[in-house]
Amino acid sequence: MIIGLTGGIGTGKSTVSKMMRGFDWVVVDADVIARQVVEPHEPAFEAIVEAFGDDIVSEETGTINREKLGRIVFDDEEKRERLNSIVHPAVREAMKAEAEEAKDYGAEVVVMDIPLLIESDLFHMVERTVLVYAPEEQQIERVMERNGLTEDEVRARLRAQLPIEEKKQRVDDVIDNSGSLEELEAEVSAYVETIHNLLA
Repeated sequence: MIIGLTGGIGTGKSTVSKMMRGFDWVVVDADVIARQVVEPHEPAFEAIVEAFGDDIVSEETGTINREKLGRIVFDDEEKRERLNSIVHPAVREAMKAEAEEAKDYGAEVVVMDIPLLIESDLFHMVERTVLVYAPEEQQIERVMERNGLTEDEVRARLRAQLPIEEKKQRVDDVIDNSGSLEELEAEVSAYVETIHNLLA
């Protein structure tokens, strides 16, 4: 089964995907693949530099300076769409290939960790969806603490995603991460059991 795992910033999606790996589930991570497809000499790298200029390439490393690029696209929807139109197709192809490979090697459950699964309407890539949920105020607190951002900066990032309550309505399952780490572990275990029962 291919499961689409999604969430919002500060909901704890990466923690959940780590826990899922502990159950021998294969996790294909969109963020990791998004970094790979924009490495120097990859087609997406060339296309991004062409679209946004040589300034976004770090002189020291020759790679794309993600922070600089992030600042350019965060408040400009047109530029963000332009970047997404380059990166997303490359990421999708690579994720599909990785999931197929895992299934060929006998993986029973492949989790596609896709932050913007709902926003990008990628339901066709998976058989079932699960959202890691935390209320918006908790998202804001966590991201301020983790990234040292102001409340306004976090809210600006949240505006680039669908509201978490809306996402909740559009998925098959929800893993609630509004409590402690122990409670989250119990939520993930229960979810894994549910899926294994479905496959039995």
